[in-house]
Amino acid sequence: MKHTGRIPILAMVILVTAIMFTNCKKEINNPGSNNQANGKTTAVFNSSQMYETMTDQDGNVYKTIVIGKQTWMAENLRTTRYRDGSNIPLITDISAWSALLTGAYCNLNNTTNADSIATFGRLYNWNAVTNVHNIAPVGWHIPTSAEWDTLNTCLGNMDSCGGKLKEIGLTHWSSPNTDANNSTGFTALPGGCRNYYGLCDYNGTLTIWWSSTEISSTEAWAEGVNSSTSSVFKDTYNIISGYSVRCIQD
Repeated sequence: MKHTGRIPILAMVILVTAIMFTNCKKEINNPGSNNQANGKTTAVFNSSQMYETMTDQDGNVYKTIVIGKQTWMAENLRTTRYRDGSNIPLITDISAWSALLTGAYCNLNNTTNADSIATFGRLYNWNAVTNVHNIAPVGWHIPTSAEWDTLNTCLGNMDSCGGKLKEIGLTHWSSPNTDANNSTGFTALPGGCRNYYGLCDYNGTLTIWWSSTEISSTEAWAEGVNSSTSSVFKDTYNIISGYSVRCIQD
């Protein structure tokens, strides 16, 4: 009878120890899960759409949306690390950015505001986007030019599908934000860009997303939308430039 009360106590000690060990392992395996710099997005999502979520290697959580047969991130990527945990260099200096031959990221106008970064994402050069260490989270990849074409075709044509992608209203977009209805739930935001001279530009009026498709040693395909038209534009751009990233599910 003396041992009857000791067994539950011992079991409790073992249980608590196991829980503590498990929590420690989770924190080690996912060091970004408690990242206080993640920020809170102020994006206006489509409340009539059904979103799911995914998490990147920094612990940032994103909404995702199914459009046709594709599943896209409904927010711009903002990781500071590659999939293997190695750091992506942050480059804020104009001259240093324009001289880069390796992967890097920056924030529009070099902001450090966590909510702004959570809303608009970060800007990456093409060498970061296609780095062998892989910028896309597990189960996701950078869309090819053909996958962007598939999205456009699903929505009709490039002359009219921009409005279906853009966040509604003027909370983030500059006027007039032509025909923006975000019917797809894609919630495109004006993330701006960093040009190959290293200068940030087009805040509030434009966003461009990289594809993984190279056209030459200095240029790659990218796609974007702007505030003044309902169309989607697609062109080749210098790989030194800093643009937004949307990943697509494998």
